[in-house]
Amino acid sequence: MKLSRLPPLGALRAFHAVATALSFKEAAKQLNVSATAVSHQIRLIESTLACRVFERNAQGVKMTQAGELLYAGTSSAFTALASAVKQIERARHPPALTITTTSNFLTNWLVPRLADFKAQFPQIDLHLHTSVEKVDLTQRTVDVAIRYRETPEEGLHNTLLYEDKFVVAASPALRLQNPEDLLNATLFHVENRHVPAESPDWQHWKRRYGLETLNASKGLYFSDETHALQATVAGQGVVIASSLLAEDLITRNMLATPFNCSLPGANYYLVTMNESAVRPEVVLLREWIIQEMQRSTASVHANT
Repeated sequence: MKLSRLPPLGALRAFHAVATALSFKEAAKQLNVSATAVSHQIRLIESTLACRVFERNAQGVKMTQAGELLYAGTSSAFTALASAVKQIERARHPPALTITTTSNFLTNWLVPRLADFKAQFPQIDLHLHTSVEKVDLTQRTVDVAIRYRETPEEGLHNTLLYEDKFVVAASPALRLQNPEDLLNATLFHVENRHVPAESPDWQHWKRRYGLETLNASKGLYFSDETHALQATVAGQGVVIASSLLAEDLITRNMLATPFNCSLPGANYYLVTMNESAVRPEVVLLREWIIQEMQRSTASVHANT
């Protein structure tokens, strides 16, 4: 069977640019050539296929039925080519991962463990990014997000890492033993906690555990949990903190959890695009974090 003659690749590239922009002028800009050169490539395709692929009118450029069929083919082909080139580039360069998360998680949990990750996986370069705004993974500026949410994100690959809770934490120097001791302590408040829905604050703690005489609104207010933890370590007050973020400080006896009670938190998820979830470096990162989170759970339970 005789194979049909394919138009030249350069002509197909020009066609794809015009079909995407529905404009000869815009396609010429993208390809950094003249509009005349683009028109020449389209005529070459139409000569090869013996049919029209575009119709021009006063409203602009429109694909013919043949053009739409060809566009479906070029879209698939150029996507496959881009994927192949990316895989070749990855094979030539050390694997790298860009991770986005909150500054609190990065400072209090991830950074203290980075040396262990690099010791186990020296071939993987990490690029760490923090933002108060949620990064759109579909823009592909980052590979992995570690997010604090109550439910998984639709349309993305979610791995549950840790089910958080909030505990009362204080310096051992304060020697807190009973909830009544809070009446003489400075209460630290962390503002702008949007997750979980019912804020783990002193008002919530008072409703759940009593101590009617506690003034749950007094004290010092922080916009950042890390700063509140630092002030707590210094013995300046008492905070209701994420058990995961306070874990290292509790393990090192810099903080104590004097009361056997907690408030519910949300969940930590590792989130990626579905196609990124199977990348070898993403798999290694995910398995390493899960292992470290399991250690965190055991450590927190042993100290609370």
